[in-house]
This record gives sequence, structure tokens and C-alpha cells, in this order.
Amino acid sequence: MFNFLSSSFVLILIVVVFFLMSAIKVLNEYERGVIFRLGRAMDRAKGPGIIILIPIVDKMVKVNLQLITYDVPSQDIITRDNVTVKVNAVVYFRVIDPLRAIIEVRDYYNATQLLAQTTLRSVCGQVDLDDLLSAREKVNAQLADILDKHTDPWGIKVTLVELRAIDLPIEMQRAMAKQAEAERERRAKVINAEGEFQAAAKMADAARVLAAEPISVQLRYLQTLREIAAEKNSTTLFPIPIDLIKPFIKMAERLELKEEKS
Repeated sequence: MFNFLSSSFVLILIVVVFFLMSAIKVLNEYERGVIFRLGRAMDRAKGPGIIILIPIVDKMVKVNLQLITYDVPSQDIITRDNVTVKVNAVVYFRVIDPLRAIIEVRDYYNATQLLAQTTLRSVCGQVDLDDLLSAREKVNAQLADILDKHTDPWGIKVTLVELRAIDLPIEMQRAMAKQAEAERERRAKVINAEGEFQAAAKMADAARVLAAEPISVQLRYLQTLREIAAEKNSTTLFPIPIDLIKPFIKMAERLELKEEKS
């Protein structure tokens, strides 16, 4: 009889422990529990803290509210200008309504992943390659807006989408390198031409100043001689005005004419 009572007590104790373990749940700060009572969802999610359930009657599904990062695999995309590229992105999203995330969609995490892949191909296929490379912020915002609009009925909030890498074909990389080199050469020529134009304008201004003040030409000439002498050159050139040697030229011409007549 004593053994029977002992066995009954142990059995009751095990049942009580099992009841308590199945009835009492503890949720962390970042977790919420969606409770189904006889198959019907409660009005709102429970937690955080201690949650008391009715065994067999209640069933709880945990939902994590932390920010989720999903790395979208590289997608083969044909841009609007018919260039094939590989694009991958990162999507940041979180659950803001645990009840809808469990009821409205079977697997919100997998559904958001597939939606991110298809949206990435769709949006990037509608833009040119130049816009895809130079206007990433605009493409990111468009992706985030579309994803957030489609996941809102599921209780999901897409906070950010970032394009990580855009892999171009080798032929396109070479073509873009040639284009960049040609652009740099064009800029160098334009800068050189602008420099020559400014130098010519300054020289014209200097010529007008020298023409207005003839004495300044002599001062400039003396300054040039001083600079030449400072370089310790063995030969020094002295420019002579043509007016000074015209009489000698005429005299030589006359002598030649006399010799020819004689």
C-alpha cells in the first residue's frame, strides 16, 4: 500500500511539473508570443516576460522582433540598355506586427527573401547601366519603397536596401576604361587650352602696357640682360633696332650699284 501511494505521488508530481513546464513560458525583451487558443488567435501578441498558457488548449508561436539582415544572392540582370550584369544587395527588415506576420503569410522570412530577389531583378532591369552605377541611392530608395509596400500587409517593415556589388562583363569593363581614359585626355586638353588662352590674354595686356609707355620696353630689356648675365652664359645677345642699321644697308646697296656700272 505504501509503495502504491509513493508511486501515485511521484506520478502526480511528474504531471504537475509537466503542467508547469508547458503552462509557463518566458519571453525575452525582443520576443513576442502569438497565442492560439483552440485554433483561434488571441487579439494581440504577448510578452515580454512570463506567459501562462493553458496546456493542450493554448499553443504559442514565438516571433523575433530584432532587425534581420538578408544578403540577396547575385542576380543575373539585363539592364534597360541591354547590358548583362550581376547584382547583389543587402535587405534590412524587422517584424512590427507579430500577429499579422504569423497569420497573413506562412513563412514571412522566406517570403521576404523571395520578394527581395524578384524586386531586385525587376527594378534594376528598368534602369540604364550608367544610372545603376552612378545613382545607387535612387535605386536603393526605390527598392526599399517597393519592398516595404508589399510586405506591409505581412506586418514586416523594410528599413533599408543597399546594392553591394555590380559585376560587369570583361568587355564592358574594358570599354568603360577606354571611355574614362578618353574623358581624362579631353579634360587635359581643355585645361591646357584654357591655360594658353589665359596666358595669351595676359601677354596682350602686357603688350598694351608696354606700347603705352615706350620707356618700359627699355627697362624690360635691361632686366632681361641682367637675368642672362646672372646665368653665367658665355654668349650674350644684344637686340638692335632695325632703324639703326638701315643707313648702312642703303650705303651697301649704293656701293654695289656703282660697282656694277663701272
